[in-house]
Order: sequence, then structure tokens, then C-alpha cells
Amino acid sequence: MRQFVIADIHGGYRALMQCFERAKFDYEKDELFVLGDTVDGWTETDKCITELLKLRKCINIIGNHDLWFLNWALRGHAPIEWTTQGGDNTMACYGNEYINVPQAHKEFFMNANSWIEIEDDDIKRLFIHAGFDPNKDMSKQTIDLVTWDRDLLSWARKKHNSRPDYKYGGFDEVFIGHTTTNSFDKDGYKSEPKHYCNIWALDTGGGWEGKLTIMNIKTKEFFQSDHVYTLYPDEKGRG
Repeated sequence: MRQFVIADIHGGYRALMQCFERAKFDYEKDELFVLGDTVDGWTETDKCITELLKLRKCINIIGNHDLWFLNWALRGHAPIEWTTQGGDNTMACYGNEYINVPQAHKEFFMNANSWIEIEDDDIKRLFIHAGFDPNKDMSKQTIDLVTWDRDLLSWARKKHNSRPDYKYGGFDEVFIGHTTTNSFDKDGYKSEPKHYCNIWALDTGGGWEGKLTIMNIKTKEFFQSDHVYTLYPDEKGRG
């Protein structure tokens, strides 16, 4: 069994399928950690969720957009801060009626994890959407923090030059999404994962102008889609 991680799919079904194909992902044998924000952006959120439900071993972690989507899917609540950040395209793929959302799609997020800790071969790993407060026990983290935080990645970027071996939270490796790595490239949009201290940032701009990335957790080999906007030439994604 191989273990993979992916972040911030944002409705890009065509990009997701390219990642699976290029990684030769085995739906029966391989395991996938989804770091949140499967929804909102491109127009195929429903297909993304349906595809992920086909996987035998899929560990879903909740993101801020997923929480927005779930609130709509359960209650029909659609705040403007959601609809203008890709939520409109998510609603459209369900015919703009929350009652059309399949129960399995709702449960995919109702049963999602706030974070996951695993230890394998004496390596302690954390999978989380946004970030956490390393000065607090994980049991004390709030849902707002783990789905919205950007401080952890900012701290790691600053500390990396002086202490690249520093381990936030005592973990050997932390995998996060939420903040696109393209914003850190001074020379353009490389759309590649970033590694600062013990933090691996996996949101490579798949909901915007970048690519979607799937990474082998142990080897760190990664596979990417084309730039997602080229797969949806008539759409703007989250833009």
C-alpha cells in the first residue's frame, strides 16, 4: 500500500483525474489523505466527491470551504462570503438546490476529521487543513483555527533559514493545505509543494491559476495536473 496526500481540489475533477492517472493511484490498494477544500471553485465539485467515494481508503479532513458547503447542503444557508469564493459554482452543479445534494456527499463531510495524527516507522505525522497552535495540545485546538489558520506556515517560513530542523508541535512532518504556495514564488507561479521546517504545504493553487498536486507521503515524490485553468478554459475557478 502506498499513502498519498492531496489538498484543495476546489471542484477540479479533471485535475483530480490527471493526478490519479499520473500517480498510477490504485483505488483498491492505495490510501489517500484529503486535506480539505474539495469543494468550491471549478464546476465539478459533485464529480470530485463521487470519485473520492470510490476509493477504498480515503481519509477526509475538513476545510473551511467544506464547512461552508455542508452548512448549505444541510440547511440551505449561502452567505455571500461563500458564494463569491467559489460557492456559486458548487451550488450550480447541484442545480442550485441544496435538497439535490446526495446523502453520501453530505456524509463525506459530516464524517470528516478535524485533523489526523498517525505514527509509522517512528515518524509522527499530522494531517490538517490550515494550521494549529503548536503551544497547545491538539485536543485544545478550535475548528476555526484548524480550518483558517495561516500563522503556522508563516512562522515556519521565517524560522526555516535559521532552524530548518525545527519541529512545530513535536511532529516529524505536518501536511497542510489552505494557503497557496504560489504566493511564495518571487519569480512566477511554479505551483509546487513547499517544505519549511517540518511543514509540507500542498495547496499549489489548483483552485486558481496553479496546478493540483498529489504527493507520496513517504517518498515525497509528487505528481501534478496541468494548470487547472487550461482544463476549464471557459471558467474562472475561484477568481
